Amino acid sequence: MPSMKKTRVNVLTGFLGVGKTTALRHLISHRPRDEKWAIIVNEFGEIGIDGAVLDDGELPVAEIAGGCLCCVAGPQMTVTVANLLRREKPDRLIIEASGLAHAAGLIDELRTEPLGNALEVGAVLTLVDPRQFVNNDYFRQPLYRDQVMVADVLLATKSDLADADTLAVYRDKAAGLFPPKSLVAEIHHGAANPIWLDAALAPKPQYRPSVRKDDAPGWQSQGWTFPAGTTFSGEALTDFFDTLPQKVDGLVRAKGVFQVMDSWLWLNWTEGRWAANQVAWRRDNRFELIANGLDAAAIETALRACIEPWSQD
Repeated sequence: MPSMKKTRVNVLTGFLGVGKTTALRHLISHRPRDEKWAIIVNEFGEIGIDGAVLDDGELPVAEIAGGCLCCVAGPQMTVTVANLLRREKPDRLIIEASGLAHAAGLIDELRTEPLGNALEVGAVLTLVDPRQFVNNDYFRQPLYRDQVMVADVLLATKSDLADADTLAVYRDKAAGLFPPKSLVAEIHHGAANPIWLDAALAPKPQYRPSVRKDDAPGWQSQGWTFPAGTTFSGEALTDFFDTLPQKVDGLVRAKGVFQVMDSWLWLNWTEGRWAANQVAWRRDNRFELIANGLDAAAIETALRACIEPWSQD
C-alpha cells in the first residue's frame, strides 16, 4: 500500500521586528499557482495582527497567539496543524514563528509523532537584521543564537539601514557559521524568493543551545479589538504612532490593522520607525504592542481618541 504524501512544512523565524510578515506576504504573492499553501502565524501577544495582515481571502490562515510555539502554545499548535492538514490538504505549510520562539524546539515538534507522520520538514528561513547580527550581545542570547543556528537559509533584511562596514562584517560572519548554511542572502522590502523554500537542508549541530525559562525578556503585551464599522482617523492614527514612544515605557513593538475611510491599513512600528500598507482584512480593527511596561488604560484612551466621532459606538 503506497504511503500517503506528506505536506512539506517550512518555518519562517527571526527576532522581533525583523520583517517576517513582510517577507511572508511577498512569498505568498509569488507562490507557484499549482501549489496549494496554508499558513500558520504565531504571535507573542493574545491579539493576532499578522494573521489579519496575511488573510487575503485565498489562502487558509490560522493563528496561534500567546507565546512561543514550542512551550506556551505547543499543544494548541499540534491541534491547529492537524486540523488544518485534515481540512485543507495543502501541498505546503508555512509557519511564521513568533519573534520569541525557540525554533529548534519547534522543528523537533514538527518531526515527532503525531505531526511527523504527516509532515516533511523543509528549509528553515531565518531573517536577521545585520545590525543586530554583528552585535555579539545578540549572540549571547540563547534564543537569538538558536534562531540563527537552526536556519538553512539566512536572510538579511533592512540592509538599507546598515552601513557598508556593517554589511561586510555580516557577510563574513554569516559565511563563517558552522555548519555552513545552504544559502546566505540579503533581501530588500521582504523580497524572499519562493525557490528558497526548497533549499537543501543544512547539517545541524548535534547539541543545540540550552534555553532556560528565564531567558525570555520581561516584556508585557496588550491588545485591543474594535468591531468592523468603527472607522479611525488617518491623521489621528499618524499622531498616535508618532508619539507612541513617549506614551509607552520601553516600547519594543506595535502594530495594528485599522479601517480608515474606505481602506484597511496595516500599521507597523519597530525601532522608532513605522509604516502603513493596505491589506485585504475586513473583519475587525485590532492593535497590539509589546513593551517593558505600559499603562493599558491610558493607551486605550489615546487609541479611542483616534476613532472618528460619527462612528463611535
